[in-house]
Amino acid sequence: MPKKKPTAPAPVVEQITPQPITDTLELNYMPYAMSVIVSRAIPEIDGLKPAHRKLLYTMYQMGLMSGPRAKSSKVVGQTMQLNPHGDAAIYETLVRLTEGNGALLHPFVDSKGNFGKQYSRDMAYAAPRYTEVKLAPICAELFADIDKNTVPFVDNFDATMKEPLLLPTTFPNILVNPNQGIAVGMASAFCSFHLQEVCAATIAYIKNQNCTLSDYLQGPDFSTGGELLYDEAELNRIYETGRGSFKLRCTYTYDEKNNCIEVTEIPYTTTVEVIIDKIIALVKAGKIKEITDVRDESDRNGLKLAIDVRKNTKVDVLMHKLYQQTPLLDSFSCNFNLLIDGNPKTLGIKGILEAWLQFRITSLRGQLAFDIEKKGKKLHLLEGLEQILLDIDKVIHIIRETEKENQVIPNLMAAFSLDQAQAEYIAEIKLRNINREYILNRTKEKGDLEAELQRLKETLESEQKIRTLICQQLKQVAKKYGKPRQTRIVPVDEVETPPQEDFVEDYGIKLFLTEENYFKKITLVSMRAAGEQKLKEEDSILLTCDTTNAADILFFSDQQNVYKMKANDLAECKASSMGDYLPNLLNLAYGEKIRFLVPTTDYSGQLIFFFENGKAAKVPLSAYQTKTNRKKLMNAYSAKSPLLAMFYAPKELDLILLRDQDKACLFSTALLPLSSTKNAGGVQVYTLKKNSRITAIADAASLPQEWKQYFATTKIPSTGHFLNEEQKEALLAFFASPQAEL
Repeated sequence: MPKKKPTAPAPVVEQITPQPITDTLELNYMPYAMSVIVSRAIPEIDGLKPAHRKLLYTMYQMGLMSGPRAKSSKVVGQTMQLNPHGDAAIYETLVRLTEGNGALLHPFVDSKGNFGKQYSRDMAYAAPRYTEVKLAPICAELFADIDKNTVPFVDNFDATMKEPLLLPTTFPNILVNPNQGIAVGMASAFCSFHLQEVCAATIAYIKNQNCTLSDYLQGPDFSTGGELLYDEAELNRIYETGRGSFKLRCTYTYDEKNNCIEVTEIPYTTTVEVIIDKIIALVKAGKIKEITDVRDESDRNGLKLAIDVRKNTKVDVLMHKLYQQTPLLDSFSCNFNLLIDGNPKTLGIKGILEAWLQFRITSLRGQLAFDIEKKGKKLHLLEGLEQILLDIDKVIHIIRETEKENQVIPNLMAAFSLDQAQAEYIAEIKLRNINREYILNRTKEKGDLEAELQRLKETLESEQKIRTLICQQLKQVAKKYGKPRQTRIVPVDEVETPPQEDFVEDYGIKLFLTEENYFKKITLVSMRAAGEQKLKEEDSILLTCDTTNAADILFFSDQQNVYKMKANDLAECKASSMGDYLPNLLNLAYGEKIRFLVPTTDYSGQLIFFFENGKAAKVPLSAYQTKTNRKKLMNAYSAKSPLLAMFYAPKELDLILLRDQDKACLFSTALLPLSSTKNAGGVQVYTLKKNSRITAIADAASLPQEWKQYFATTKIPSTGHFLNEEQKEALLAFFASPQAEL
């Protein structure tokens, strides 16, 4: 029989089930977001994130509170029983907690080896097999009485171990060490405060919730030192709301012998490499010319950033430039967002102290209840021991005469009215201790125990006594672990700012404006050795002027706009370059061109505008001066008639005007009234007939005296004087000469 051909399998039709995006977010994304918020990025009231807590508790369980240090790799490996996120992440967490790294004001880990530095971006920490760690002494305050039911314990990720939900820290660690984290949809940023100030503020708050925190907290304190620019209003806002920012700046000294600025402390928020990169960029851009070299001279003794400067440099002015343009002055933005009972909350310092106080009261109540229970059991055993004091022989006789071991306890209970715990305790006493002296010494403890139990019960029942106990512990912590403030306080109103003109290096420059709207700024030093000015093909120089690097430059466009720039903000050029293209430099509108520029340092003098309709306007240059640093002013001059010419007149001068090459008029600008507005239409200077216009304007200072007398007018408007052929030819030659330029 012929074989049957195999049939092809039926095609699989893929089933696509539509799912609303809101359901997908709720089922898949929200659990992830909440996990990041609650279990990773946001600290809790003990001042620790879960990664910190798991690491420190592992070290505590390893017995690293005392004794020799252990290899970091061993600590990392043990921590993975609680934190399954990988050894690299755990070691990075460990690095930040170490004394060697210097990120914390009060480090939790005593370290040996290279752990990098908080102030360095590029200094890599050594591998964990090379470094050693143990817990720092202050960790005794984190784990105080942790085995006395002070905090709840929960299962680890695979339910094989127990770990604390929080650590029973005896001081508000959340405020003492900096902590930053970015979660999903929220973030947290805690600055650090001085330990002794925090303890004092907490004690004051416990005694009076209406206390003024600024009386105790001077301001944030950082392990990297530096100077805090103290703004009382801003810090009070941070204290009240938990949000706000403050400024930190570096600490430096100046070595006059070597012309070197030595920076020894920088803001906590930056690194020495970032500062160096920014300074180099400023020097290359020509914005700072005083610096000749910058280098990192940090060593085992600490940070040192060396900045070599030129001779006769005003160091205070240079440093203010660097403060403005580099992270040598930086801001720390506060966002006191923390988890309270698993819920994120943004609190002011009083809110944080209240939350910590309630947490600490709960911890102490658990500890007191534990001690009462333990001491109560001990007292109960001693009461049983006291009962056999008068008849020790009977106890010995009962134990000796009892045939079976399991009957010893029942026989003792029956003979002396003891309970099972008391009977077992007596039965376990060593034979050498069954004597009157031993039993008397033990029973003497009963009175002390009763007094101690009474004190513990009274404390447990009184919240006021618990608060007093917290205050006592805070005083002990401040005394034992307090150290000098690292960050110095500098009131904002005491910060001296040099005059603005000191920030600009003043030297002579020459400005060039071309017909094709190219602009050059060339120093007079460069001009001495400069050859012919390089221009674009078919381009020509429209105007040139001399000024200084401290001047403001006003660029007037053909669309009645004026653009303002500071000369020191403009790049220097060489004669061999075409310069800056003004439409790009000034962000001009399409088709807009710059027709005139005026440099000024004091906005004195006036601008004269001449229009084709025979009118002229005299506008004081001060009309273009603004209090704010505006870059563009509109309606810079009148748009009623096409602009024929404009020029700057520092003082009154004589001008000669040519009409249609057949008439001329000479008048003084003193005849023009000063306009009250920039875009005034001006006054009629020349009486024009129909279809006639002003064709040329020139400075009449170099005209022959007889010509001045012939063409001069003492009032405006003027009809001018007719020109004969000889005068016309001579006057046209004068207008074309350099002497006629305005």
